[in-house]
Amino acid sequence: MQFEEIKSLIEKELPGSVMGEDLASTPKALLVDPTQIRNVCEFLHTYEKTYFDSLSCLTGLDNGEEANTMEVIYHLYSIPFDLHLTLRVALDRSTPTIDSVTDIWKTADWHEREAYDLLGIQFKGHPDLRRILLPDDWEGYPLRKDYVEQEKYHEVKVKY
Repeated sequence: MQFEEIKSLIEKELPGSVMGEDLASTPKALLVDPTQIRNVCEFLHTYEKTYFDSLSCLTGLDNGEEANTMEVIYHLYSIPFDLHLTLRVALDRSTPTIDSVTDIWKTADWHEREAYDLLGIQFKGHPDLRRILLPDDWEGYPLRKDYVEQEKYHEVKVKY
């Protein structure tokens, strides 16, 4: 199944969920309505002709204050069909919140926690959304473009 076929299939089954595409991305990406990402993921995982059984990577991206958006990027792979697909979702930077996909792919558990820990993206329905790399009492989100590193952490100098 080719990219255009997958896009058409999603548009037919979940009208309004695809907001655009990025053909320069590798693999090609569909831009998905954030309110529909969970439905799109579940459909792609369960539909017998796509069966995206693997979430290879989920990452977050801060587009900065000017764009005022953050993104969540999903890299999907179907082992039996050897299909690759990227899904991208743009979120409001002031309240980056999206549905969790941990019940679809177990690997999303750690990926979503990392995006939360480093960017502050909230994943609704995540079973254990807490920091994974930084201490629980760390201030801020280090991968945000406006992050200001704290001077000290528990009386230990942070800045070098």
